[in-house]
Amino acid sequence: MAVRTQVGIVGAGPSGLLLSHLLHLEGIESVVLEIRSRKHVESRVRAGVLEQGTVDILRETGLGDRLQREGLVHYGIELRLEGQRHRIPLSALTGGRTLTIYDQQKVVYDLAEARLAAGGQVQYEVTDVRVHDFGSAAPVLRYRKDGAAHELRCDIIAGCDGFHGVCRPSIPSGALTIYERVYPFAWLGILAAVAPSVEEMAYAPHDRGFALHSLRSPEISRLYLQCAVDEDLANWPDERIWKELETRLSTNDGWTLKGGPIVEKNLIALRSFVVEPMQYGRLFLVGDAAHIVPATGAKGLNLAVADAQILARAVTEFYRSGRTDALDRYSEVCLRRAWRVQQFSRWWTLALHRFEGDDFIRRLQLSELEYLLASKAAATSMAENYVGMPLE
Repeated sequence: MAVRTQVGIVGAGPSGLLLSHLLHLEGIESVVLEIRSRKHVESRVRAGVLEQGTVDILRETGLGDRLQREGLVHYGIELRLEGQRHRIPLSALTGGRTLTIYDQQKVVYDLAEARLAAGGQVQYEVTDVRVHDFGSAAPVLRYRKDGAAHELRCDIIAGCDGFHGVCRPSIPSGALTIYERVYPFAWLGILAAVAPSVEEMAYAPHDRGFALHSLRSPEISRLYLQCAVDEDLANWPDERIWKELETRLSTNDGWTLKGGPIVEKNLIALRSFVVEPMQYGRLFLVGDAAHIVPATGAKGLNLAVADAQILARAVTEFYRSGRTDALDRYSEVCLRRAWRVQQFSRWWTLALHRFEGDDFIRRLQLSELEYLLASKAAATSMAENYVGMPLE
């Protein structure tokens, strides 16, 4: 069965659905293919910190109603250093820009609802997806659905299928350059059915390892502990987790950590990954298919959203004018932002985490964090990167 569309999108995560939504608003047809079920895609736990620019594009394109009601707006973050609490006023340092806590699962649900309500074609649970002829002007996606073979002919393919997807590996060997760093520690992350003990996210470098108290809602807390990359979650019963979090997040002013039922535990590897270029012929890589950042700066979703916006603009120009200038520059524009985000995320990661047995690095970290707290210029630079740079 052969079908024709303008843009074929592989992956129904936030970048794929947002790209399809943005193209729809410009009158451009697309079909989204996803190997997982809709329920699975919408249940994946991911970071829920939205930069100002991400919030703006969701609101501007009609996706802000639930975000407006349920999103938790933050104007700063907290840094806990040697028992003292220090607030970095992100909004005051960046002309009013803010962060919003809003589950990625909700973002995906809102996008899927909008696409399906508008008659968008989102096909879940497809198998054996293959990309063909993307070096030509007539690329093809072949796949199977309910046991039948299908062919999707299009002008452009967007690979929004993540780090382990099929699109990037389909590009000829040698055409891409890969840059990668793997960190010598990981995160043990938990979701707890307990009201957060903080009003803003609290970052805590500690001699026992880094800890982070984040939020998901007024009733749900998200917390993280630095741990070994080969950690066995069976060695971390709930009681041990809460005790370790209390130790690493403790302060000298009487603050207490609220404990409660842990509803989910997971191990999160920390990696920096970039592929260049982010395009080959008519195949364009978006989001995690092209880059991964350590979770410390909560940038993955926001970087994917920026990619989708940049590609949507380029595709729109192509269909309006026939010009390929913006498509040709897609990788260049996206990589400029991706490397800036990589630098910030790596810096923030290295500044906060414990490097076992290296007291020299620990002293450097303390000096750097003390400077961050003492210097308005240093705090402003950090704040600008944290809340997110303008799209261009």
